[in-house]
Amino acid sequence: MGRVYVVGTADTKGEEMAFLAGVIRAAGRSVVTIDVGTREAAFATDISADSVAAHHPDGAAAILGLDDRGTAVAGMSAAFAAFAETLDDVAGMIGLGGGGGTAIVTAGMRRLPYGVPKVMVSTLASGDTAPYVDVSDIIMVPAVTDIAGLNGLSRVILHNAGQAIAGMAGVAAPSGEDKPALGLTMFGVTTPCVTAIADLLRAEHDCMVFHATGTGGRTMEKLADSAMLSGVIDITTTEVCDLLLDGVLPATEDRFGAIARTGIPYVGSVGALDMVNFWAPDTVPAKYAGRKLYKHNPNVTLMRTSAEECARIGTWIGERLNLCDGPVRFLIPEKGVSALDIEGGAFFDPEANAALFTALATTLEQTDRRRITRLPLHINDPEFAEAAAAAFKEIA
Repeated sequence: MGRVYVVGTADTKGEEMAFLAGVIRAAGRSVVTIDVGTREAAFATDISADSVAAHHPDGAAAILGLDDRGTAVAGMSAAFAAFAETLDDVAGMIGLGGGGGTAIVTAGMRRLPYGVPKVMVSTLASGDTAPYVDVSDIIMVPAVTDIAGLNGLSRVILHNAGQAIAGMAGVAAPSGEDKPALGLTMFGVTTPCVTAIADLLRAEHDCMVFHATGTGGRTMEKLADSAMLSGVIDITTTEVCDLLLDGVLPATEDRFGAIARTGIPYVGSVGALDMVNFWAPDTVPAKYAGRKLYKHNPNVTLMRTSAEECARIGTWIGERLNLCDGPVRFLIPEKGVSALDIEGGAFFDPEANAALFTALATTLEQTDRRRITRLPLHINDPEFAEAAAAAFKEIA
């Protein structure tokens, strides 16, 4: 069994760290305490702040003793991230902190593999946790009160969090499917297609479907970079629309980067490239006044991409795929790219689709390993799913 790492800023959270470590030890787990504070510790830990800070590229002097707290916190975040990557006996990691502590501890947690239990007790856990969780599997626990000395409520919160990490660390998760993992991207408007593909391939592959909400695509590519996927069927590339057109669910500029770096088998398509995502209607930028909008629900508004925008999107994707030396098959459904893009549908626009398809076909440099295929089908037709599954089997 590995050890549970308890992490915090021992200059200000020593009392709470000691309490939390005691809860976990009482549950029968081996505990290691780590100080990631930037001032003199008030609690003796197993691993000192000096030891962690030494992992900064510029050494501990770049962090400890600085007057500028922001610079010190940023430096310790980088140092703890590097330190976390050196650990090979982590059964679980739990942290506690306010703003600075949360930033530091989660920077290290994000470097741990998926599946390693990670719990962060934080005063920020009830707000926007995206900067701290990112695409990891960190569990955020609201501290409720400030972490500024133990009290009746904080003892209960920390006790529960300690019991949780002890339980997670005590029993190894089942290994799951003994089949190569396959990443697939899906949106509501491409669900019939992706579900059918998964059904066709599930006997040979552990199908992992990712919601194409920006973080979904990034998570899938992180798994690819970590050699945890044997291939990708990227039917729903819609995150590119939000990246290029200021939507709220964007990819990063590194979209498709993992495919290029790893060379794993890749089948892609144009799923939901007919739309850009915004929140409620009043959040749509003024520059898009007069555009075709669709109210997906009270909190999500979709905007139809124009012919000019589709040409830009197609060119961007084609240029990225040209960097991929592994086997690539890209399929174009000529009769529509989403459930809304169908004759009589809210986003049916053959002119915009033609611009998208032409840009892709002219930009993508075809080789024996990189091919584009146009099919007289809608993306949600069963025959399109069969073609995508067959294309993957051909190159896998």
